[in-house]
Amino acid sequence: MKVIATLSMNPSIDKSAGVDRVIVERKLYCKTPAYEPGDGGVNVSRAIKKLGGESKLFYPSGGIVGQLLNDLLEKEKIGHQPIPIKGTIRENVIIFEESTGLQYRFGMPGPVLGEEEWQKCLDTLRNVKPKPDYIVASGSLPSGVSADFYARVAQIGKERGSRVIIDAPSENLKPVLQEGVYLIKPNIREFRELFGEEIKEESQIKEKARAIVESGQSEVVVISLGAVGVITAFDKTVEHIVPPTVPVISKVGAGDSMVAGIVLSLARGMPVYEAVRFGVAAGTAAVMTPGTELCRREDAERLYQEIASISA
Repeated sequence: MKVIATLSMNPSIDKSAGVDRVIVERKLYCKTPAYEPGDGGVNVSRAIKKLGGESKLFYPSGGIVGQLLNDLLEKEKIGHQPIPIKGTIRENVIIFEESTGLQYRFGMPGPVLGEEEWQKCLDTLRNVKPKPDYIVASGSLPSGVSADFYARVAQIGKERGSRVIIDAPSENLKPVLQEGVYLIKPNIREFRELFGEEIKEESQIKEKARAIVESGQSEVVVISLGAVGVITAFDKTVEHIVPPTVPVISKVGAGDSMVAGIVLSLARGMPVYEAVRFGVAAGTAAVMTPGTELCRREDAERLYQEIASISA
C-alpha cells in the first residue's frame, strides 16, 4: 500500500449541539454537545480511515483545544503528528435547530502562526519518513501563513517525488498552479475565481479545465459542481461524472470525503477516472450522514457501483 500524508494547517474542534428553536435574545438550552476533529486535511484523514485506508496527518497544534484534538484523533486511531505552536487552535460551533432542521455554523478565528512555525510545518513534511507517495494539503490557511504556502508544499512534493493534491481557496490555489501540481479540487466558485470570469456553461468549464491540464499546471483537475457531480480533466479526457440522487441530510465534509476517496483509490492503484468516480461516491455518501459524520464505507462502495452502471 502506498503512503498517504495529509496536511491540515488550520485544524479545529467542531462542537455541535441541538436546540429545539433558535430565538433571538433568549437564553437557549442546548442538548449535550458532541466534539469532533475538523478542517480539510483532518477530515480527509478521517474519511480515509472510514473508507478502510490509512494515512498520516500533520497539523499545527497548541493550547487546550489542540490537546483535545490530539486526544480525539487518538480515539479514532488516526495516524497523526502534531507540530507544536504557541497559539491555540480554533473551535467551531454548529447548532442544529431541531424544529426546522436548519443548521447554524459559527467559525472562530484560528491562531496567528509566526514564520518559524509554518516553516517548521514545511520542514516536517520535507523530512518525514517513509517518503509519502501522495501528499494531500487541504483547507484554509491561518493568519500569518504565506499565501504561497501550498505552492511550497507542491515544490516539496517535486523534490521528494510525491504526488501532491491541493484543495484550497482560490487565492492560495493560484500560486500552486504557477508551481505545478498533480491534482487540484476546486469547487465551481473557486474555479471561477481562478480566472476572474463568470464561467457558466459546462462547455466553458471543460475548456478551462482542459487548458490547465494542457499547460502543465495540474495533471488532474476535479471541479466540484455540488449535487450535479464533478467535471474532471486529465490527459486527453474531460468528463462530467454525475452522482446518484440521494437524500441530503448534511453537506458537511462532502468535499473532504471526495478527496479522501480519490487519493485512497489512487494509492490502491486505480486509474484516475475510476478514482474520481469513487471520490464522487464517497462525497455523495457523506451528504447522507448527519452532522459532521463524513462518509460511510458501505454507502460509498454501493454508490460507486451505481455510478459505474450509469456510465456504462
